[in-house]
Parts: sequence; C-alpha cells; structure tokens
Amino acid sequence: MTQTHEDFSKYGKDFVDTGLKSFASLSKGAQAISAEASDYTKKSFEAGAATFEKLLGVRSFEKVVEIQTDYAKQAYEGFVAEATKISELYADLAKEAYKPFESFVAKTK
Repeated sequence: MTQTHEDFSKYGKDFVDTGLKSFASLSKGAQAISAEASDYTKKSFEAGAATFEKLLGVRSFEKVVEIQTDYAKQAYEGFVAEATKISELYADLAKEAYKPFESFVAKTK
C-alpha cells in the first residue's frame, strides 16, 4: 500500500514537473513568435510609408504604376517569407512543448 502511494506520488510530481517544463517551452516559443510578428509589422509599415513618400514625388502615371508594382511584389515576397518563418516557429514550439512529455510517457510504459 505504501509503495503504491509513493509510486503514485512520484508519478504525480513527475507529471507536474513535466507540465511546468512544457509551459516554459510554450512561453518561450510564444515570445519568439510575438517578437517576430512585431518586427515584421514594423518593417512592413516602414516599407509602406517609404513607398507612399516615393509616390508623393512622382509626376507620371507610368512611374506610379512602376513604384506600386515594385511595392506589391516586395510586400508579397516579404509576407510569404514571414509566413514561412512563423510557421517554422510554431512547429518548433509544438516540438519543444511536447519534448518533456516524451520522457514521461516512456517512463510510464
């Protein structure tokens, strides 16, 4: 009886420790994703403002179309690159959050 209670208590403590490690990984990953999204937003806003300034000084319609086309192309490429980077961060977050539970599950088998 005492041995079963001690085993149960040990598994409970291990599970809580594992949960805390997983939570720490989630927190760290969420901070990385947030920082990356913030940086992208800042860069995107700056690029839009710079394009707007260029457009204010243009006198020909062809130049307006050229500037706008370049901006659209750069914005699209930047978005795709950022989406890829953030999706990789989410995948890493999931892997890191699950890692502590891998050892816990292996111990229980």
